[in-house]
Amino acid sequence: MTAFAAQASPARFTPGSTAVRRDVHAGRVWTAMPQRVIDDTGDTLQLAYWPGITSLAPTTWIDSLRTGDTALRESGLQDLAAGTWTVAPYRWTGTALRSTFLAGEYFSVHRFQDADTGEPLCWYVNFELPHTRRPAGIDTLDLFVDLVVEPDLSDWSWKDEDEYAQGRRLGLVGDDLHTSVEQARQRALGLLQERVGPFADPWTAWSPDPAWPLPVLPDGADGTAPH
Repeated sequence: MTAFAAQASPARFTPGSTAVRRDVHAGRVWTAMPQRVIDDTGDTLQLAYWPGITSLAPTTWIDSLRTGDTALRESGLQDLAAGTWTVAPYRWTGTALRSTFLAGEYFSVHRFQDADTGEPLCWYVNFELPHTRRPAGIDTLDLFVDLVVEPDLSDWSWKDEDEYAQGRRLGLVGDDLHTSVEQARQRALGLLQERVGPFADPWTAWSPDPAWPLPVLPDGADGTAPH
């Protein structure tokens, strides 16, 4: 399949359109998730993702979910560092999420809920490279560590510290990037504690309109990412 064409990035995405959120490393696609645009101010991009959507994910991650073998996740980071990973289609199940991406920030914020009942499950702060816009969506790279927050914001805990440490050992997170992540951790906690930014609005039940078509990946989503 051909790669995404390199074009001028759009100023904003149109609500209702599809934007593909990709993880890109060393010019190659690691993940690609088609999502529905809920809103886009230019500084804040809100996307939605729900069961039935098919994405691309590393085969080690898919196999880890299927088998429960956590060692596969470790080997997946080794593949990422070595540039030897492969991707395959993965169909999302179980949860619906609304995601907020902040321009220039080293994290995004997600609200996970049970897709069938609408029950709030958690806020999820994903630490990642500041995203860049492409005509088809946004590119970033997951930085492994995460912050999981109770739906009512009453408590929180760090997740995947071991993967972050492995990423440091493998050279995926160098010293300068580590400093940026540490600063982003403090900013995210500050927003949470002050109940501002993505945490300003109380949780409200949400579900995708049944009339919405599923977002789909465009041709070339698994190709080499443009520089």
